[in-house]
Amino acid sequence: MALIVKKSRLPKAGKGLFTTKAIKKDARIIEYRGEIIKWKQYQERVDKCEDGYLFFISKERCIDAFPTPQYKARYANDAEGMSRVKGLKNNCVYEIVGKKCYIQATRDIKAGEEIFVDYTKEYWDAVRYNIKHGFEKKPK
Repeated sequence: MALIVKKSRLPKAGKGLFTTKAIKKDARIIEYRGEIIKWKQYQERVDKCEDGYLFFISKERCIDAFPTPQYKARYANDAEGMSRVKGLKNNCVYEIVGKKCYIQATRDIKAGEEIFVDYTKEYWDAVRYNIKHGFEKKPK
């Protein structure tokens, strides 16, 4: 897959993941890679504001892409998150296969399109809760 990272089409989303070649529906686009840690380790990183790119598989296996910016899958945004743009919709899902996680296309994706993947309702509920209750932490 030919994937590049550049400014997302979503406001306030920062960088996004884009394809330079057409992708067929159901294709595995990229593996979500990072440091493999336990949930308890991740919770310690949250306290230090060293978080933001976690994929939870189990309490014993989490993929933390925060310290590994070279892995591009972490740049895939959720088009149905907090900042939306009319006409942009998720075109992928996360697929867990054994101990690995992949981003998989849910429809044909044209060359030049941004890769959007569902972070889940639970994720956005937690973000909204943290904002509402002032739990957003500022890095030290």
